Amino acid sequence: MPVGTASLREVTGFFLRLGFTAFGGPAAHLALMEGEAVRRRRWLTHQQFLDRLGAVSLLPGPSSTQMALALGQAQAGLPGLLLGGLCFILPAAVMAALCAWAYQRWGALPQAAGLLYGVRPVVVALLGQAMWNLGKAAIRTRLHALLGLLAAAAFALGVHELAVLLGAGLLALAAQARVKPPALALAAAPLPPGLGAILLVFLKLGAVVFGSGYVLLAFLRTDLVTRLHWLTERQLLDAVAVGQITPGPVFTTATFVGYLLRGPAGAALATLGIFLPSFFMVAALEPLLPRLRNSTTAAALLDGVNVGALALMLVVGLQLGRAALVDLPTVAILLVALALLLRTRINPTWIVVGAGAAGLLLAA
Repeated sequence: MPVGTASLREVTGFFLRLGFTAFGGPAAHLALMEGEAVRRRRWLTHQQFLDRLGAVSLLPGPSSTQMALALGQAQAGLPGLLLGGLCFILPAAVMAALCAWAYQRWGALPQAAGLLYGVRPVVVALLGQAMWNLGKAAIRTRLHALLGLLAAAAFALGVHELAVLLGAGLLALAAQARVKPPALALAAAPLPPGLGAILLVFLKLGAVVFGSGYVLLAFLRTDLVTRLHWLTERQLLDAVAVGQITPGPVFTTATFVGYLLRGPAGAALATLGIFLPSFFMVAALEPLLPRLRNSTTAAALLDGVNVGALALMLVVGLQLGRAALVDLPTVAILLVALALLLRTRINPTWIVVGAGAAGLLLAA
């Protein structure tokens, strides 16, 4: 099915299911999107998927959410962007708000160790399959392979992911052009915070935060714990944990924080603030992609960024693998998941659900 031919109902159903079942963080979300949108539904080619992945990786904000927005817009225009994004975000936001309610009532988070125990090995399997499929489209020359290795090494050594992406893009552009690459506060607020202050803080975060949920943790700590004194260190760590144990975007950490600060209204405004900039940025980006691909110079830059994005996924996958494969049962779950992914056409969502159930049983 070519770009732009999916119905709004299909887009809505696809992202609503992902919103309820996409555990594992941004890299896992991207793997699930690639498996469903590219290989099963054939909404896009691997190259079209990669171009959107590379482009949104250069934007601030939650990368997997922005990819959902881009895919929704590519298939069903602005209505697809809006409904696809909302369906991906809202299930996790509602779950995070419920966790915050339970946290305030009982002073602890719902236990989800068993669920994550089973799901994490499947996340590693999904990442491996996605990187194999996307790598065949992204790595077309020896230069691309070398750039991927250099980008993965730089990211593993602690270089910021935005610098890795831009560096890979500029090196690819320089090789194509055969030129030398160029050298490369909020005021304190009274307690408790007002709803307007909550919205402004999270709008700022949504517009400037690059990277993963752990990068978001650093920004949240600086603003909410150190400067504004809205949260304690313990509350912040628990908020980030909720973003990890719920499906969908990790940035729904903001929903939990907003609820702690001002109840349901605070949760709604914090969620709106942190995601709203992405809707505008992706809506502006989508019409530019065909022009970028048709320009020789821009296409070379985008090819390098695509390779860099895959390198980041590789490093994240290795890191998740170390954390996920802790004993023989988790290795067995990984192998079963790989066998199902490679030899059957079963929807990956059911593999995630089954692994989560197995983890709960094993942990009981």
